[in-house]
Amino acid sequence: MGTVKNSNQMFDNKEEDHPYVDPTPYKLSKNNQILLDIFKTCVIPVVLSILYQNDFNQMFDNKEEDHPYVDPTPYKLSKNNQILLDIFKTCVIPVVLSILYQNDLISKFGLIIGLLFSFTFFIIFPLIFKYSYKLQRAVLFLTFIQFPGNLDLGRPDKSGLWATRNFYIYHKDPKRQLNVRLGVWHVLPNHVVKRFAKQLRVREEILSNITISEREEKLLQLNDETFNKIEQKFGPDFQVKHDDNGESKKLFYETILSETKIPVVLYLHGNTASRGTQHRVEMYQTLRAQGYHVIAFDYRGFGDSSSLGPSARSVVLDSKVIYEYILEKTKNPILIWGHSLGTGIGTHLIPELKALKQPRGIVLESPFNNIKDEISEHPFAKAYKYLPWFEFTIVNPMFENQLTFDSDERIAEIKLPIMILHAEDDKVVPFRLGYKLYRTALKTRPKSFAPIEFYRFSKSHNYGHRWMCRSPELPGLVNQFFDKYEEDDKKQYL
Repeated sequence: MGTVKNSNQMFDNKEEDHPYVDPTPYKLSKNNQILLDIFKTCVIPVVLSILYQNDFNQMFDNKEEDHPYVDPTPYKLSKNNQILLDIFKTCVIPVVLSILYQNDLISKFGLIIGLLFSFTFFIIFPLIFKYSYKLQRAVLFLTFIQFPGNLDLGRPDKSGLWATRNFYIYHKDPKRQLNVRLGVWHVLPNHVVKRFAKQLRVREEILSNITISEREEKLLQLNDETFNKIEQKFGPDFQVKHDDNGESKKLFYETILSETKIPVVLYLHGNTASRGTQHRVEMYQTLRAQGYHVIAFDYRGFGDSSSLGPSARSVVLDSKVIYEYILEKTKNPILIWGHSLGTGIGTHLIPELKALKQPRGIVLESPFNNIKDEISEHPFAKAYKYLPWFEFTIVNPMFENQLTFDSDERIAEIKLPIMILHAEDDKVVPFRLGYKLYRTALKTRPKSFAPIEFYRFSKSHNYGHRWMCRSPELPGLVNQFFDKYEEDDKKQYL
């Protein structure tokens, strides 16, 4: 009778009981066997995941490719395939840890630590986020991120902003019954700086680097008589000190703001840090060089403004207070400029100004269409965005707590001229979100509203999310946009 062999004899190095054949099958090394085990466990779910997450999914739909001027609608997996994908995403880390442990690559302690970390990071933290409004607010506004750390907001000259007044505006939040302080900078235009260099005590080396543009030359001629009157009003010996935030400095700056014919930009910054962050300062310098007053401020919770937790409602209220301050001081046209999160604040601010004199227009630099899409695309969300419970624990709670900034809905209410600026290499707010907002506006805004313009900046320039201020094209675009709608501004689109 023949003998029955154990199956494991196929994989050892002993000779087989055959008179003519002496096979020695190849035996994998331990490390290679571990890799093979991981591969066999994960190959199908990994393939599904890769097809879903990458452009291979375009093989399965009839949509146009993700071109910067196309609004793509990604292929959606069937319900059953989505379930398989969710199972993979949920189990892949524990499965890998288990295989590593079974093959003695990690200890039992390492397995436990890995599983605990995975459980805490991917399950406990999202659940805490879901039920913590304070955490949601902190992630949205990032007020705890401060840079540079040694910034003296009371001395804008230390940040490279000469002839800039720091001051504070106080108001009461009627809903929360709180007194709020807002830190503000008033940056004078370059041609004003040069005209009143003596009064502003601007150093000669700074003056030598100030070039007056053709646009500013026209503003100088337009305001020449007014400048002479201001000079006579304050006298030949009047001088403003850099560290003086008293009444004389206030009067001088507000006189220039109110009595001259110079346009104003109200700058709404994004999350993190303060009005003194470098890329924001460079944008003020770009705008002042084109003959604009720049009013920049910090919402509550930012910079040296009141240390109160901001909300979607409160930052819009703070912005409205600053806008009302500008209206109180001057009749000159106002351009609202929002960057990043400031674009969401700006689109929510405009409908709140219906009872007031309207701004000339609004510029949206690096905008997103809504918080849901922005959260999904943000670098901070990379570790969570593919979790099956991402929307349930991360996205939906922010909507429930009205931390939405749904610009794609609010933009349909804005009658004013709109200009959208976006860099192709923006990693914080991807280019496609800004373009998606533009496409939505084209579809939803009535034709009777003022035009909307969209400008892209090539990724070859490396402007990213923050450095569009360095574009040599930007001044021309802004001036063209501002001047184009001068006559329409008088009609107020009402």
